[in-house]
Amino acid sequence: MKRGTFVATTGAATGALVLGFDVTGSFGSRVSASPERLAGWVRIGADEIVTIVAPQSEMGQGVATSIPMLIAEELDCDWAHVRHETFPIVEKAYNNPAFGMMGTGGSSSIRGFYLPARKLGAQARAVLVAAAAQQLAVPAGELRTKAGSVYHDASQRSVTYGKLAALAATLPVPAEVTLKTPDLFTVIGKPVKRLDIRDKVTGRAGFGIDIKVPGMLFAAIRHSPVFGGTVGHYDASKVAHMPGVRKVVNLQTAVGVVADRYWRAKKAVDALQITWNDGAGGALDDAAIERALVAGFDEPADIAKQTGDADKALAGAAKTLTAEYHVPYLAHAPMEPLNCTAHVTATSCEIWAPTQAPTIVQLTAMAVTKLPADKITVHQTFLGGGFGRKFATDFITQSIALSQAAGAPVKLIWTREEDVQHDLYRPVSATRISAGLDASGNLIAWKQRVVSPSIRAAAPELFGPAKGADPNSVEGSADKSYAIANFTVDNVTKTFPVPVWFWRSVGNSQNGFFFESMLDEVAHAAGKDPVEFRKSLLDGQPRMLAVLEKAAELGSWGKPLPKGYGRGVALHKSFESIVAEVAEVSVGKDNALRVHRVACAIDCGVVVNPNTVIAQVQSAVNYGLTAALFGEISIAKGRVAQNNFYDYRIVKLAEAPSIEVAIVNSSEAPTGVGEPGTPPIAPAVANAIFAATGKRVRRLPLVKAGFTV
Repeated sequence: MKRGTFVATTGAATGALVLGFDVTGSFGSRVSASPERLAGWVRIGADEIVTIVAPQSEMGQGVATSIPMLIAEELDCDWAHVRHETFPIVEKAYNNPAFGMMGTGGSSSIRGFYLPARKLGAQARAVLVAAAAQQLAVPAGELRTKAGSVYHDASQRSVTYGKLAALAATLPVPAEVTLKTPDLFTVIGKPVKRLDIRDKVTGRAGFGIDIKVPGMLFAAIRHSPVFGGTVGHYDASKVAHMPGVRKVVNLQTAVGVVADRYWRAKKAVDALQITWNDGAGGALDDAAIERALVAGFDEPADIAKQTGDADKALAGAAKTLTAEYHVPYLAHAPMEPLNCTAHVTATSCEIWAPTQAPTIVQLTAMAVTKLPADKITVHQTFLGGGFGRKFATDFITQSIALSQAAGAPVKLIWTREEDVQHDLYRPVSATRISAGLDASGNLIAWKQRVVSPSIRAAAPELFGPAKGADPNSVEGSADKSYAIANFTVDNVTKTFPVPVWFWRSVGNSQNGFFFESMLDEVAHAAGKDPVEFRKSLLDGQPRMLAVLEKAAELGSWGKPLPKGYGRGVALHKSFESIVAEVAEVSVGKDNALRVHRVACAIDCGVVVNPNTVIAQVQSAVNYGLTAALFGEISIAKGRVAQNNFYDYRIVKLAEAPSIEVAIVNSSEAPTGVGEPGTPPIAPAVANAIFAATGKRVRRLPLVKAGFTV
């Protein structure tokens, strides 16, 4: 934050102090504020309740607690009195510094808000101290704060923040303040109970799918089964007589039915008997996709990273290995399917949505309705999972169009089948890697090609025209921290009708599997222990080394195991965080696979809430394990073969491993937490399978490689 300007106002009814700020630089341009439309972050009421805005989308990752913790730390308020609320309006004041707009993704929330939110808390504290100095008639320098009160020790007097709120609201806010040093932290770094947990476990929390507004209708939707297909023919009169049906709407690539109840809308859309124009995508299948990917191994490529001369080093190596790895398309499959409620009139548009990108929702609504920004209201709800999918706005656009057509507020809900079959998918990807060892078993050369669709090329409106190697296709391989003198990673982009998008950990999810699995192959070819082999490549990387050693210790690396058991290790850095995982598996009769235990170590810099870090690593492991064991979106005749959780499986409770997480202490700036635990799990499990059976897995999911779970 280069410059902050604070605004303060008094709440007429409560005498509350309301503080907000607008920021230039990475947060965006200056935002005007007024008592009627205040970019407020902190509200302190006469009842001592401190309400803090959490501008990031809460989808289970704990950000609705962590950002208030940052403010509360510097504010010195009583955490028992802290409440959170979602942002009141879409404003640049709430922009995520990582994106330059309001958006939650890329494990960026704490990284982006760590200093700005703390500074806001410190400035709020300063104005309260100034108010106390006036009220107590003492110099501000003689005052201290603790747990929501200001103390004057010399006179043994104190006053609470709630009693200071009205006066503080009239005082100027200092532009510069001094932040606490870590040794003075009382909130940051402590295992704090989440602010949203009570409402979630009691059913009071409001998710998008729970929204109810007066006069609301419901909509169900049926998409073209083929990607790129369009609506052919349907007879709306066939459903016009059905109870509650109000409107049938042609959305070009889908048909929506609006009714007074959701089930009536769904029954009607099922009865429409729509015919479709499949278009060119109708001939696509898995075999054609794989042929195109494999052909890319021998086509011109864009260099992503090059050090030394990998070709020359491979030619002179004492031993070389070459292997190909493949991963399929993956769906996001959040527990809450896509939904949005929209109410469009001639002069306004109001949206209630479980979205990761409020700014993009506003821009989308402006484009569809042609209304100005100040006529668009976006209400953020809790998300029942997102994983990147709810950063897109296709379902938002549909809900707006359905409301326009119906002339009423409309809640659109996708079925699970529509959600699985019309997702924006984690790209299919393949890699060919050649590695070279010298006579002493040292890794001297690495040459890797990644062939994959490009997420960025699929969204030029967000990222501009695609050129050169796609950074998301190669992340997790091209940016590895190992010391390999001769190193080349390049990229070939392939385009298919299947839409692609950001999926939890993005390119790291496939490249973590590619790189760490192949590195395990190389270690065994060199006759070296996989952990020791990795350690030999980490010269000058003390944080990486510490994380690897901690995971090995926690995972009992090197200790004997029964026959049929094996341990595998993987080390990966993504979103600036370092994670190592040791998986312990067994393979029994008929290739029955069980992942018993996963030991994880993470260095994510300064930790705000250790409970959140542990929960997110555990979540990321189970999400990545689901993909490794079962995850596959397969294509036949341009259509997705999977339908629901019965054939797009997730790890069940009885199948989930014991997951132990060790947080490596660090004084570095906070780094990402939500995603970095996902990339190492697939290679750790695959490497453990090799240790148990001698069978090398180079293709996911594991159930397609002959294993049963």
